[in-house]
Amino acid sequence: MIEYENLRLVNQQFEQEFKSIFDSFLTSGQYILGEQIQNFETEFANYCGSKYCVGVANGLDALVLALKVLDLPPNSEVIVPSNTYIATILSIINAGLKPVLVEPKIDTYNIDYNKIEEKITTKTRVILVVHLYGKLCEMQQIQEIALNHNLKIIEDVAQAHGATYKNQKAGTFGDLGAFSFYPTKNLGALGDAGAITTDNTHYAEKLKYLRNYGSEKKYHNRYLGLNSRLDELQATFLGIKLRKLDEINSHKQKLAKLYFDHLDHSFIKPVIQENFTDVFHIFNIRHQKRDALRAYLLENRVKTEIHYPIPPHRQGGYQYLFKNQHFPISETIHNTTLSLPISSCHSEKDIEQVVGVMNKFITKFQFL
Repeated sequence: MIEYENLRLVNQQFEQEFKSIFDSFLTSGQYILGEQIQNFETEFANYCGSKYCVGVANGLDALVLALKVLDLPPNSEVIVPSNTYIATILSIINAGLKPVLVEPKIDTYNIDYNKIEEKITTKTRVILVVHLYGKLCEMQQIQEIALNHNLKIIEDVAQAHGATYKNQKAGTFGDLGAFSFYPTKNLGALGDAGAITTDNTHYAEKLKYLRNYGSEKKYHNRYLGLNSRLDELQATFLGIKLRKLDEINSHKQKLAKLYFDHLDHSFIKPVIQENFTDVFHIFNIRHQKRDALRAYLLENRVKTEIHYPIPPHRQGGYQYLFKNQHFPISETIHNTTLSLPISSCHSEKDIEQVVGVMNKFITKFQFL
């Protein structure tokens, strides 16, 4: 069986180092906001090319705190893609703001910058872009729109660690970048973890209060904050894995090339753009017979995933916000997308096997 993901195998190469560092962690007696968090924040900021990094508990909190640090009026509007993971939408609501959905491009799956301005109102304050699947949004055009309308930019970088446009890394194009280090990410912790990058000194200092009950000094609470501190142990693990992130991304790029070169042309593959370096957190294809294809792959011992089966505006808990709104491009993507195995633990032989099964599906079912 070719698994979609196997986290035990993903982390196997780090196992001995994890075990050795755990002994030092345990004997240090420093488990919250200690030296390891400071080290990781410095290293990750340097990796991204950002002045500051603030570690938080998870990717959702990274988005919520990135919004809260802007100190916006209640119910301010936030532009966001209509095909993102639900956490992006939830962060806007949890920050007391209003999400305004904009359709993605059908080829990149990222927000269509041509459709942003028609959704801007006097209440719009932020464009929250999502670098979906490991591909950067077209940030040059989005930056121009934000500048023309005096809007802030927050990047959801949960799926794009190390992705670049003209050699500039994701998380450094906007005012703030929100990262998730969920275990399946290219840079994944061994539990929940997140971080926020910024070049703004005020934001960085305030975020350190906000993640810690609004406090810098114990029992002195300057702001209304959260308990959202990056765990010291997770920071230790992330620091170890960060040194291998470029290698992980490079491996996934090699696997992606096999899909690009050998998958039948009837599968709609990710688009390749000049000056963009994609890191393929997810390698998604689209096909009209997606569900039949997925079943056929499973019958032939290949596991896949769907990112994502239901768009945000169709989710039951969000109908009070999006009732009677229609996003046909998003629905087309959600109804046809399929995520193929492309983990750091997969070999080229694994991907060749997946390609073989998929191409046989086309031969077998092309006339149905």
